[in-house]
Amino acid sequence: MITELKPHHKKAIENLISEYQHDERFLAVIIGGSVAKKLAREDSDVDFMIVANDEEFTKRNSIGDLFINRTDLCDYPNGFVDGKIIDMKYLNNVAEKGNEPSRAAFDGAFIAYSRLENLEDIIKKISTYPENRRDERLKSFYAMAFIQNWLMGEANRHGNIYTKTRAASQLALYAGRLILTYNRILFPYHKWFMQYIERCPEKPVNFIDQIQNLLKEPNAQNSNMLFQNLKDFRDWNVSDLEAYDWFMKQVEWSWMNNNTPLEDL
Repeated sequence: MITELKPHHKKAIENLISEYQHDERFLAVIIGGSVAKKLAREDSDVDFMIVANDEEFTKRNSIGDLFINRTDLCDYPNGFVDGKIIDMKYLNNVAEKGNEPSRAAFDGAFIAYSRLENLEDIIKKISTYPENRRDERLKSFYAMAFIQNWLMGEANRHGNIYTKTRAASQLALYAGRLILTYNRILFPYHKWFMQYIERCPEKPVNFIDQIQNLLKEPNAQNSNMLFQNLKDFRDWNVSDLEAYDWFMKQVEWSWMNNNTPLEDL
């Protein structure tokens, strides 16, 4: 993987390896971010995760020192390496129960160096879409998209600019998350959201253009066009009544059962 990188990013990673691979406090360095996802610009920083041993992680965690940001390891203008200090407990937790953005942080990630025998297997497990949650999330994201389209109609009827703007961004989010889930692609959080939707091999025709149009002009016409295209793409097996019922129980009543907010899954 390192041979495929831009030369200045490759050099920064080589400097990072030289700096930490002989430090007994640190067991591995994992390269992530835009460099690993092949979305890096010329001026992109190099994101990494460095796995500390238990003693070092406990010490740093106790004083809130879990970040490494250095410019001296880069030789390009405004370049820097940006790292988070983690431990094996964190990696195992992400593999077992991590939310999608936490898992997506390891999408495309590769090991710069490691003294951990099973690290590659753990990274693969983390970045694999969790099948056991997929059907539930398909229903949830469709129901939320349905509700946001309905809210846009209400906001349009009342001339409520705030609600129109909110409904547009939420419809874009959940329509996009529905398509990501359908394609078994992890939600990378908002920064790379649109790029990941572009990568989906199966999606409605003109889907991305319709999202962009809705965000530029949040109104009922653009909202209906996007949602109808999504609805016609396939049978999502969720009736309108089921969508309303889901929203009431899982969103409006979520405070009663301490559910994780849908956006954080």
